[in-house]
Amino acid sequence: MADIKKVVISAAGQGTRMLELSKDKSKHLIEVKNRPFLAYLLDNILNAGYTDIILVVGFREDLIKNFLNNYKFEGKDYNIKTVNQFEVLGPREKEYGTACPLKCVKEFMGNEQFISLVGDNFYSVEDLKSMNIDDRYNYVGGLKNDHPEKFGVLMTEGEFLKEIVEKPKEFVGDLVNTSLYKFTPEVFEKLPLIEKSPRGEYEITDVISLLAKEKKVKVKILKDNWMDFGKPEDLEKFSKLINGGN
Repeated sequence: MADIKKVVISAAGQGTRMLELSKDKSKHLIEVKNRPFLAYLLDNILNAGYTDIILVVGFREDLIKNFLNNYKFEGKDYNIKTVNQFEVLGPREKEYGTACPLKCVKEFMGNEQFISLVGDNFYSVEDLKSMNIDDRYNYVGGLKNDHPEKFGVLMTEGEFLKEIVEKPKEFVGDLVNTSLYKFTPEVFEKLPLIEKSPRGEYEITDVISLLAKEKKVKVKILKDNWMDFGKPEDLEKFSKLINGGN
């Protein structure tokens, strides 16, 4: 079924917006209906046909490893590895940002295309499957949103990405970046070319912008619910989402 088998999940952060809930564990392990959030995400990734997963971890790596030792998914062979971002790149103070997990997985990916996503966002099986596109382009998953000012807005030219406008003060569009990507190995050539952003971090969107300038990024419109699991009130929202079967 799937042409692409590999997925990298960015899960190195603590998730301080979760306040007390993430004081002693990362937000990816906060439980909803007696299961860590990460378990639901892994279920959907595996149900979408991807079988080779690498988790880029950092904060409380011991707890994530313990969770993986107990995680079970019946019915198919799969492989989940971890790599510690801070061991590879040094402490957070030295190098941090959404591009950093990619810097940790080049060897693992080899010359293969792969899916990249964030471990505190939830995507449906169908949307994850829809990113499995075996061609020479990179893809970013986009979804219409009522509050585009809170996200990166995808500016398009036909099916191609022109640029990403981060948290625009004025309305420029309502198609937002869901942090779900398909990359070709070419992404690794652009990684060394980016510099720290104004907030002092290495941003994955800067890597994508370099590729977009060369007309190498297309936008894939997602169809289902997508959820950023970031704040305490999101527990109830996520509970309703999984109850609804989406």
